[in-house]
Amino acid sequence: MSDLIPEAKPVDPRRILVFRLLAVGILAVYTGRLFYLQILRGGEFRSQAASISRQSSILPSQRGEIYDRGGNIPLVLNVDSFALDIVPAELPAEMRDTVFLKLAKLTGRPVEELRAKIPSSYYHLYQPVEVVGSVPYPVIVSVAERLDELPGVTWHAKPKRNYVETGSLSHLIGYVGDITREELKLLFNQGYQSGDVIGKTGIEKQYDSLLRGRDGREYRVVDVRGRKIAGAEPSVDPPVMGRNIVLTIDRRIQELAEKALGQRMGSVVVLKPGTGEILAMVSYPWYNPNLFLEADGGRAYARLLNDPNKPLLNRAIQSAYPPASTFKAVVTTGILEENAFPPEKTVLCQGEVSYGDRVFRCWIRKPGHGAVDLKGAMAQSCDIYFWTVARDHLGIERLVSYSKEFGFGTASGIDLPGEISGFNPSPQWKERRYHEKWLGGDTMNMSIGQGYLLTTPLQMANMIAMIVNDGIIYKPHILSEVRDPSSGAVIRSVAPEVLSQSRIKPETFKVVRDNLRAVITEGTARYPVSTKAVQVAGKTGTAEVGLADRWHSWFASYGPYGAGITDDTVVVVVMVEATNPWEWWAPYASNIIFQGIFANQTYDEVIQALGLSYMIKPTERVE
Repeated sequence: MSDLIPEAKPVDPRRILVFRLLAVGILAVYTGRLFYLQILRGGEFRSQAASISRQSSILPSQRGEIYDRGGNIPLVLNVDSFALDIVPAELPAEMRDTVFLKLAKLTGRPVEELRAKIPSSYYHLYQPVEVVGSVPYPVIVSVAERLDELPGVTWHAKPKRNYVETGSLSHLIGYVGDITREELKLLFNQGYQSGDVIGKTGIEKQYDSLLRGRDGREYRVVDVRGRKIAGAEPSVDPPVMGRNIVLTIDRRIQELAEKALGQRMGSVVVLKPGTGEILAMVSYPWYNPNLFLEADGGRAYARLLNDPNKPLLNRAIQSAYPPASTFKAVVTTGILEENAFPPEKTVLCQGEVSYGDRVFRCWIRKPGHGAVDLKGAMAQSCDIYFWTVARDHLGIERLVSYSKEFGFGTASGIDLPGEISGFNPSPQWKERRYHEKWLGGDTMNMSIGQGYLLTTPLQMANMIAMIVNDGIIYKPHILSEVRDPSSGAVIRSVAPEVLSQSRIKPETFKVVRDNLRAVITEGTARYPVSTKAVQVAGKTGTAEVGLADRWHSWFASYGPYGAGITDDTVVVVVMVEATNPWEWWAPYASNIIFQGIFANQTYDEVIQALGLSYMIKPTERVE
């Protein structure tokens, strides 16, 4: 039998070696891979695992506060407020209708608005969703008392803007609101996110990047469904408050200008010509920005938006008007600089003049002003003098050039959003626009600030500033300083910036200033501008708007006259629209402002000192 069993062959040692090497190799590969994953990249994977299991919630930053030029008392600050949240997965399906109805009753919000905040696809999430912002503390107390009836409802702190000074400052400061989808598309790359509060108008919008600060975050460890894990301590990245900013606005002058304008549609600009600082900017009617932060803020905004008086419009920079006779200061500059017509030579004003198929009548009809030279024509605002000299001697091309040099038709670049540029017409523009040639009558209209020419009150203030500064216009600005919110240290100060510099001779501007002074001492403003606190120089303007019983009323002025540029020098421009009953109020309002500034008086003290009580109706008083 042994012969039938084959003899076993010896195993080849090389095969055993190969198998051993293969086993060792496989083991080495697995060991190396485990070492790589657990040792070399273990920290990275642990970090990823932690981040996946962490839930973050935003800790909103407080916006920076806004101060007037004194820098002590805020115009805008933050107050404690809250926002209501719902954790969708903790809200039982059978109680959703009841919870939303109760929240609507407690907050005063439409129930449909609350439902819309939580789409049906969210009800498996444990991440809180904000459903109501700007909730006052009493409402939070009411919610807390009913928590057993409001499953899934919670709240968090959310600072709310408080506009301490409203009235005419509303157009300057602006207001804030939740970021819209359109805004988010434009600003996403700048770090903005859904749910952010953003400046909508005014300083709030212009300097939103400074004011907004940086939101913090709280991180909590959660399970895969987003539920918090007991015993896991949260980590906090604290929020950083926005910068505080100080404006150039003088609160006292702002209040004085506001009350001087009263309840008349129009605007006031008070400017320091030597620096470009805006001391006051008033536009009436104004609005209360705090209304937009209330429960019915959307409806309040809609009412203002549809108001025919346009209270959301900053008329100082967003409305353009014919400058009327104030533009004669530009024409006078051109006549003198170009030697177009001897200033001492007279033109006979008989009240009207015929040109083409039209009769042009001076603002005083027959017998007219008689023979007037340049100074007398400016003082008496004689249209016939300026019609004649501009049409026959200065010419439209030079008139357009000087108008442009004074800044008409060009935005000033003030640090407020929405400024318009006005309009500076030319023969080339008219031919392109209407396919008509520029006529002599067009030149006559433009020479007295009528026709196609349009300007803003701020541009008018720059015109006067250029005359005062011998040809220099400083860029108007509202921001004065940026400060650290903790220490109060000044981070940045805004220095004067030259906007434009003319080559017109200083001697020319001196004559123009003298002629502007004659308007007060012997001309159209000798009665309304009666203040003895300061010598004023300026020009009246009455712009035709196609109405028989009312006109736009302008007064563009500065003081003190004859003192050169000092820190006290101010430009005051008042524009009262023809929508108001006619009372030629602009020079009277300017008189009040100058008296208040230079006599250091309140509005009521000014009215008493100037004897103007008889002109102020009780219904027009602004408290």
